[in-house]
Amino acid sequence: MTYVVAEPCVMCKFTDCVDVCPVDCFYEGENTLVINPDECIDCGACVPECPVEAIFSEDDLPEKWAEYLEINAKLSQNWPVITSKQDPMDTAEEFREVEEKRDKLSENPAAR
Repeated sequence: MTYVVAEPCVMCKFTDCVDVCPVDCFYEGENTLVINPDECIDCGACVPECPVEAIFSEDDLPEKWAEYLEINAKLSQNWPVITSKQDPMDTAEEFREVEEKRDKLSENPAAR
């Protein structure tokens, strides 16, 4: 089992989860984070840290976000690892409660 970053993270990119990850399995895109399923040790430490409730165990991933399991696996191969907490996106508060943000997901890596 692995943990998955789902749609609520898109356009927010809070990184509270990164600070508690013991294995640095988070990767940063332009407007979201993903988890590398091969590196995640299934500890779950990240779940309660996410202010937008975007992280789910693979078994508890809502069906409406099932594609994010594959998205996390794919994008974590090309994005840079993120190992420390950073400021959220400027759009975080605006998009915090927005549903259906899939069309906003950028597959570009973070430009840091």
